[in-house]
Amino acid sequence: MYGEREISELRGIVKNARSAVFFGGAGVSTESGIPDFRSEDGLYHLKYKYPPETMLSSSFFWSHTQEFYDFYRDKMLVTDVQPNAAHLRLAEWERAGHIAAVVTQNIDGLHQKAGSKNVFELHGSIYRNFCTKCGAPYPVQRISEGKGVPRCACGGTIKPDVVLYGEPLNAETVEGAVEAIRRADALIIGGTSLNVYPAAGLIDYFRGDHVVVINRGAPAKDMRDVLFIDGKIGEIFQKI
Repeated sequence: MYGEREISELRGIVKNARSAVFFGGAGVSTESGIPDFRSEDGLYHLKYKYPPETMLSSSFFWSHTQEFYDFYRDKMLVTDVQPNAAHLRLAEWERAGHIAAVVTQNIDGLHQKAGSKNVFELHGSIYRNFCTKCGAPYPVQRISEGKGVPRCACGGTIKPDVVLYGEPLNAETVEGAVEAIRRADALIIGGTSLNVYPAAGLIDYFRGDHVVVINRGAPAKDMRDVLFIDGKIGEIFQKI
């Protein structure tokens, strides 16, 4: 657990930061009611005909499109949730000039809903969808309120703008995230075990002085000389 010493140190890092970057994972959104993947109650432990990592792969999307959408609508397409204290604090710190950017592995759009402006979504967003044939954009309601495989007016299949297993990260998004991390004077890592690559590898570009890791349990990545706080990120941010 953590004590006042850790909270006080984090408070000082945030107060003095002028270009900090927050790097977050699924644990940031669990306090909003969105399940993660790897915990005991996460998606990877649910029983389906196929493993979730198979159903969220590019090859499965093209070979079993209907079954992909059955799972996607049931477990991934979560739009009726609200930002929690972590999202709201980060937006507040951005407005105050302490946070320069948020780099997130989540696809739920909660950082933007909370008011954060400079957000790099490494794995895409459920709120963007496009036709795989003509590229026409579609709102999330086209997926959430429909049934079966969503089709474009041109006949093409509509696909969520989320990075599936087997697909590369968006190069422009990665470039922006790397540049923000490289320029940061502090790096706050939260709600992630840092075992999803290539996303987790981006923190290696940090050249600043202060690294904070906030997570339930130590991260998988070996990190020395960091302030580690074991706990719920929303709960901790409320104390700052």
